[in-house]
Amino acid sequence: MQQHPFDQAIALQADGPDRFTGHCGRSYWNMLGPFGGISAATALQAVLQHPARLGEPVSLTVNYASALVEGPFTVVVRPVRTNRSTQHWMLELQQQGAHGSLETALSATALTALRRPTWGASDVPFPEVPVPDSLDALRRAFPLEWFNRYEVMSVCGGIPNAWDGAEHRGGPDTASLTRIWMRDAPQRPLDFCSLTALADVFFPRVFLRRASRVPAGTVSMTVYFHAGGELLRECGTGFVLGQARGQVYRNGFFDQTAHLWNTAGEPLATSTQVVYYKE
Repeated sequence: MQQHPFDQAIALQADGPDRFTGHCGRSYWNMLGPFGGISAATALQAVLQHPARLGEPVSLTVNYASALVEGPFTVVVRPVRTNRSTQHWMLELQQQGAHGSLETALSATALTALRRPTWGASDVPFPEVPVPDSLDALRRAFPLEWFNRYEVMSVCGGIPNAWDGAEHRGGPDTASLTRIWMRDAPQRPLDFCSLTALADVFFPRVFLRRASRVPAGTVSMTVYFHAGGELLRECGTGFVLGQARGQVYRNGFFDQTAHLWNTAGEPLATSTQVVYYKE
């Protein structure tokens, strides 16, 4: 059976204590390198494959130092503190630089933990949205390969129809709001790594806010996992509803938040990211 493109992209081989190797291909290629979501998923995969891992992912923070290039890479990952129920991780994804030495392209921290049943609630209600089958696919404004790896149905806040630089004001809750249904293409059962990548599917909020294709890219992203492995397995290959909104745009950087739910309205993850942009 042929391996799914996602699993091919995040595949890692053990290369000694606290080290893995992988290969950056072009199946999830973005403008200058791979889609940031696939790089974040690869970082999490290194934690998940580590023989010393305790529990399941609770959070992952990824800092993008430079774009990966096509070719091999090394992931150095280690637990820096293990408590009774939580474990803290640090990792670096490295590639050979112009002078032959390994250079850091991505650094990350992660928290894993043994989850225990407790009281729970959500202050981010599942929005009322049409079902995916009733919607049109999100318009694709850029010929990027990673777009082909996802099925995305637009609810609201799609790519602007005209890149005229007009500032989209709207109301305080809608000026940069996007809602989409999304899943892997071809379909693939949801897990922690694919959920991590889905958290980065949203286009930069500045595109919607100003209808201008300015250079922009994620500098740092954090994903908070609300779902455990059992809930993710129950999601199967179903769609995930994603909602993204920008917050403050100033001096070349802005932040955006995202929330992800399954089709039953159960919260799966929340993410925040800082994005640079140019005029």
